[in-house]
Amino acid sequence: MRIIEIGTGYTSIPARMGAATEIVVEELTKSMLKLNSDVTIFDIKDRKRLLCNLPIQEVYMPQFFSSTDKELGIIHKLKRVLYSISLTAKLHKLLRQWKGDKIILHFHNQYNLFFFLKLTPDFLRRNALISYTNHSYIWQREWTQIQDIIRKRYFQEVYCCQRADKVFVLNEKTMEHLTSKLDVNMNKIILIANGVNTDVYRPLSDGLKINILERLKLENKKIFFQAGSVCERKSQLTSIKMLLPLMKENPDLIFIYAGGIISPEYQNTIEDFIRENNITNQVLYLGELKPGAELNEYYNIASAFVFPSTSEGFSLVILEAMSAGTPVFVDSNCGLKLPNDGRAGCICYDDAKDFIDKIKYYILNKNEHKIQSICATSIIEQAYSWDRIAKQYIKNFR
Repeated sequence: MRIIEIGTGYTSIPARMGAATEIVVEELTKSMLKLNSDVTIFDIKDRKRLLCNLPIQEVYMPQFFSSTDKELGIIHKLKRVLYSISLTAKLHKLLRQWKGDKIILHFHNQYNLFFFLKLTPDFLRRNALISYTNHSYIWQREWTQIQDIIRKRYFQEVYCCQRADKVFVLNEKTMEHLTSKLDVNMNKIILIANGVNTDVYRPLSDGLKINILERLKLENKKIFFQAGSVCERKSQLTSIKMLLPLMKENPDLIFIYAGGIISPEYQNTIEDFIRENNITNQVLYLGELKPGAELNEYYNIASAFVFPSTSEGFSLVILEAMSAGTPVFVDSNCGLKLPNDGRAGCICYDDAKDFIDKIKYYILNKNEHKIQSICATSIIEQAYSWDRIAKQYIKNFR
């Protein structure tokens, strides 16, 4: 069985920034290699690719399109189309060469698979099992909220899910919409979680944490952290508003957030709120952090990770924070199916008052905080390492 993990073309692998789907492709490939699978990544050509030992075959693109359009504008869309067409041509060549072998083509982006399906003759398609992982956050919302958006912006993804041989989904809500609203065959849908690299995101020693805090000049601060693109969907402002009463009570309580700015207007709204409430010294924006060791440091120095987004596929940052031993607070409506029974390191809250009550009980209480930290790491090790997730993918490829 030969597995082709297909990069999206958004940015090259390994990603220099917090590009979730590219991280999934990278980590899934690493774990499949550990399991002695025959796996190769097909990815956008990039002369500035970060050094790595991954088996990557590059898909030609003019160098102009190798840069990453974070605003997802017209250049981004044109790049996706051109990359998808170039990718399809390369896959056609591979399918002709490997005729007779069992080939798994694992797509992670609607553009890539849509153009492959449209441009691939039936006799070539029969040479491979076409699999697709649906990473899109939009499917987590209620159908009445998204049906028009799906029709206008995600019609390609619908087409892909209807025609792929295997469809992997990250949450039950996506499965529900695909089967009940779009007639996708339930038998080809597999519910699967994202994973986390537990060698990278891990608890650090108390001594290292103290050194980090001293280097950042944050000694004796109670830190709450959030990572993710700065935009209304990620709800950084909601985190600040919920934490405001505690900030007023304790001037040593700090909220730190990091991520690329998708919406400058939203960032301006955050800054206005901070000034109006005189908490400028208690809110710190870091910009975009590099995935890996740098990000792990901030998870480790935080007392808790706050994640108020209610529309996610299966967020990597939640898993990363928990893997680092940092308790996570998530909105009850986020749809996340991690254990959250009070001894899981993942704590759901219903509203701002419930959030404050649970912060005081689970985080400001030292003994309870220690229990939450241990539980968070334990749950990740038991069920959410990439090695475990890779085994599930391979099992379903067969």
